[in-house]
This record gives sequence, structure tokens and C-alpha cells, in this order.
Amino acid sequence: MGIFRTKPITAGGHDAGLRRCLSATDLVLLGIGGIIGAGIFVLTGIAAATDAGPAIVVSFLVAGLACAFTALSYAELASAIGGSGSAYGYAYAGLGEIVAWIVGWDLVLEYGVATAAVAIGWSGYVRDALLSLGIRIPQAFARINYDAVWALMLRWAHQKVPHAVAVAAHTGGFVNAPAAFIVLALAGVLIAGVRQSATANAVMVVIKLTVIAIFIGVAALHVTPGNWHPFTPFGWPGIMRGAAIIFFAYIGFDAVSTAAEETRNPQHAMPIGIIVSLVVCTAIYIVVSGLLTGIVPYFTLNNASPVAKSMLILGYPKVALLVGLGAIVGLTSVMLVLFYGLTRIFLAMSRDGLLPPFFSAVHPRTQTPVRVIILCGVFMALIAGFTPIGDVAELVNIGTLAAFTIVCGGVLVLRVTRPDLHRPFRVPGSPLVPLLGMVFCVYLMTSLPVVTWIRYVVWLIVGLAVYAGYGRRHSVLVRGAAESAAT
Repeated sequence: MGIFRTKPITAGGHDAGLRRCLSATDLVLLGIGGIIGAGIFVLTGIAAATDAGPAIVVSFLVAGLACAFTALSYAELASAIGGSGSAYGYAYAGLGEIVAWIVGWDLVLEYGVATAAVAIGWSGYVRDALLSLGIRIPQAFARINYDAVWALMLRWAHQKVPHAVAVAAHTGGFVNAPAAFIVLALAGVLIAGVRQSATANAVMVVIKLTVIAIFIGVAALHVTPGNWHPFTPFGWPGIMRGAAIIFFAYIGFDAVSTAAEETRNPQHAMPIGIIVSLVVCTAIYIVVSGLLTGIVPYFTLNNASPVAKSMLILGYPKVALLVGLGAIVGLTSVMLVLFYGLTRIFLAMSRDGLLPPFFSAVHPRTQTPVRVIILCGVFMALIAGFTPIGDVAELVNIGTLAAFTIVCGGVLVLRVTRPDLHRPFRVPGSPLVPLLGMVFCVYLMTSLPVVTWIRYVVWLIVGLAVYAGYGRRHSVLVRGAAESAAT
């Protein structure tokens, strides 16, 4: 036997109270639900227009290759290590508490901000879909514009609220209300229970894959090879910047590993869920991005709904509406998976004493961490309502890449420190494959803007302060060591 526990027991010996009801098929659908979404329906167009051009297909190949190396590392650790799953649990087992805290803190950033970023893209598709039906959301409540917010604050200070709303409507809006709404609505779905959430995700995955198939069928008939020239307008640095940005699309497969405690036979199901979902989604991304830049000039894709707008350019308004509706469903499933992953990370860190016990409470009827879901939902709704998507996506990517780097390192460390550990799945070509995963992830991190690094460092400093002020003193490991010393 490995150290994968048959029950979700923490370091302190407490049962998590979660229900084991997910199969390998559920995990594959969970991975597809988390991966296929913003990458295709939002970020592909933005990255192609501003960074990679038609070579966005190469960007996806590079990002997919980095994820492939990482996914194999995830699969080995998932087959051997119990607990919460995810990069946090793996780091805790292989690299120690302080590294686990850093990874967990990164994952909080990754899932929390990613959910908000997808909600912003979701809002863009909802606005376009409603507009095609003759329904217009007032600009003041449709998107965020900092000039409008500042104008609102100034006008409000002078008791000129009606004029402030008019200014906001004219300059672009002071809140993205649809984005905030969908986050809060998904909180209600997650509170209902994991089985209900998995069923809702499966339905949405089928819908969005059908819509993507329709897009591929239509786009394949209208490819203009000239749109692929020049293929690399921004050179190799642009390809790598594009890969670093669209890496956001791949964080969904990490969410698969957070479901370890709610999976039947996780040693068998986890590697299948992680690897199959990644392979399927990478192939879809490459095909769709190649067709998208082949049917319209790449520089026209810098908008929140590039796939739908490309269909409008080709003269297919009904297909554009269908793609828009599919994108809405697809992005909803992504948010659901990411939101789910965030709550399980909070739950794991709280059970290990690194966060207050408030976060580890599980509702006895729904068997879900209701407190965490509500708290995270409100926080992410605020981010979605008041933050531009570009800044959000870059911040998510650096946290994700850092966590993936540490997962690959965890495989190497455990191969040395625990050579006797039972591993139902082993990374082929180790130590080369985990090393390549680390190299690719670090290289992609260096392609991100300096301002993103600054924000990330600030986030890390805050996290280390929280650990020093609370986590280090309340850790289950520290308390256990103190009790042993006392006896």
C-alpha cells in the first residue's frame, strides 16, 4: 500500500466529512469542464492579437507541453499521496510545511482570481448574446472603467449621484454586474453538494463540446491561408508571451486533483482524469486557435468574445449566437470547477492548522464547506465586478506556474526521500520529465511582464506574513511536536 488514505484523514486525525462519489469519467469531465472555456472563447483571440499572431497554435503547443510534463508529475503523486490532493497536498507530503503553505497560497490566488477572470469573459458573451436578442444592459452596469469609477466617487462626494451615473454610462461603466452575479449564483450550486455540481458540469461539458464542433465545421469551410501570413508577426518572444498568457487555460487539470477526497478509487481514477482531460483539451485548443486565425485577420481578435465575433464577420449570425450561448455554458462550467477547487484548498489548509478552523467546517446535510463557499463567492464577485480581465489573467498565470514548478520538484524529492513509496503510476523518463516540467514552467514565468512579478511578490510577502502570524503557531505538525515533547 502507498500512503493514499481510504478516508480523508488530516494530519491531526480528523475526518473531513466529504462524500466519495466521483468516478474516473467524472474526473475527465471535471478536467474538460475546467480547461475548455476561457482559453478558447476569450484568451485565444486576445493573445493572438496582442502577442503571438497566427503562431498562437505554437503557443498552445508550448503551454500544452509544459502541462504534459507537469500532468505526469501530478499523476504520480495523485496515485501515491492521500489527503486533499492538488499541489498543496503534494508539497505538504514531499517538501514540508512552509513550501506547502507557499503553494497553497499560490493556489488561493490561482483559483480565486481565475474564477473572477472567467466571470469577466462570461459577462462579455452574455452582453453580446442579449444584444443579439435586442436586450441591452446599461453600460454603467456592464463593465468596469476606472475613469468612470473615479468620476462616480467625485460626483458622489458632491451629492451629484444622478450625474455620476450618467458619466459612468458614457465612459464605460462602474461595475461589471453580470460577472459578479454569476459568481454568486455558482456559490449556490456548490453549496447544494458535489454530486449535483458534477452532474451540472457534465451537462455543460457536452453542450460546449457540441458548440465547438459546430464552430470547427463552419470555420473549416472558410479558411483563408493569407490570414496566416505573417505567421509569427511578434517573433519567438511573442509566442512565449502568448504561451504564458494562455497558460491560464490549463489550470483546470489541477482542479481535478483537488477532488481526491471525493473520488472512488482515487489511485486509479486520478491519473486517468488528469492525463486524458489534458490530452483532449490540448488537441481542441490547437485546432480551434488555428481555424480562428485562419478565418479572420489575427489583429481583429482583441475582444472579449472573439469566436462569436468571427462568425459574425463571416456572415453567420445564428452560428454566432449559438457559439455565444455555448461559450456562456462553457465558461460557466470553468467557473464551477475553479470555484470548487478553491474551496477544497481552503478546507485542506484549515484542517492542517494553517488557516483558522472556521474554514474547515462542513455542513452536515449537504456535506460541503458552506462557510468557505459563501466567503469566497463574495470576495470573487467583488474582483469580477471591479477588475479588468487582462491584469487578472496575468496574475493567475504566475501563481499557477509557480505551483506547477513545485509539483514537479516534489516528484524528484520523494523519489529520493521515499524510494519505498508505492507508486501505482510512475512518471516515465524520470528525472528528465519532471526537470523539463520545471524548466518549461520557469521559462514561461520569465515571459510575464515585470508588473505581474511585482504583484506576485507582494502576494507572497502577505502570505508569508499570514503564515508567520498564524499558520506556524497553529499548525497541526507544530502542535503535534509540542505535545510529543511535553509527554
